[in-house]
Amino acid sequence: MAQDKVEQDDWLILYLKYLLFVFNFFFWVGGAAVLAVGAWTLVEKSGYLSVLASSTFAASAYIFIFAGALVMVTGFLGFGAIIREDRSCLSTYFCLLLVIFLVELVAGVLAHVYYQRLSDELKQHLTRTLSENYGQPGASEITTSVDRLQQDFKCCGSNSSADWQHSIYILSQKAEGRQVPDSCCKTVVSRCGQRAHPSNIYKVEGGCISKLEQFLANHLLLMGAVGIGVACLQKHEGKCLGPGTWGPT
Repeated sequence: MAQDKVEQDDWLILYLKYLLFVFNFFFWVGGAAVLAVGAWTLVEKSGYLSVLASSTFAASAYIFIFAGALVMVTGFLGFGAIIREDRSCLSTYFCLLLVIFLVELVAGVLAHVYYQRLSDELKQHLTRTLSENYGQPGASEITTSVDRLQQDFKCCGSNSSADWQHSIYILSQKAEGRQVPDSCCKTVVSRCGQRAHPSNIYKVEGGCISKLEQFLANHLLLMGAVGIGVACLQKHEGKCLGPGTWGPT
């Protein structure tokens, strides 16, 4: 009977090791996904950050990159702990899981909360940016961001192309008779913004605000879903990987 019990315990431990290996693999893949989402946000979409009044969007991305990298490193620690059945190593792994869970949960919640503030911020800030900062000395980054925004989303102006009539740049001699910036044109050539006809420039209902609002909403919802989803996975794995998983070795 005692031998049967020992064999049964050995079988359960072996089964648990394989199960935890599978959990840890998905945990590591989840970390890679979090890291990829954060990096993609900064690398591919950083050009739009200059037109936002708040740094929360960028902060969420940086938190995701940090958490994703920590997850991947911790995943390797988990593989080692499971193979060696080292209780102290498992305890460290378990503590790191809790830390990462909190970091990713905060990032995910932050993304969802910020989503609720997008509309007000964009309406207040984007219109002011177009009228006061575009084309001004020392604002080259903002100018480039607005130009890229209008070309990528095929839009013109904050709410409509008429917003550019109040722009300091358009009212100045530097505009050289342009009614809108050249980035509003469907085919960008020098001084094409002198002709603000629908056949020449983008006329989009809701302007760039509606386009940017939808883009950021989708992006932040993706970041929030990934962060909270991976955090929940880690919570379940943390229960399996409690310090008492194996006895002292």
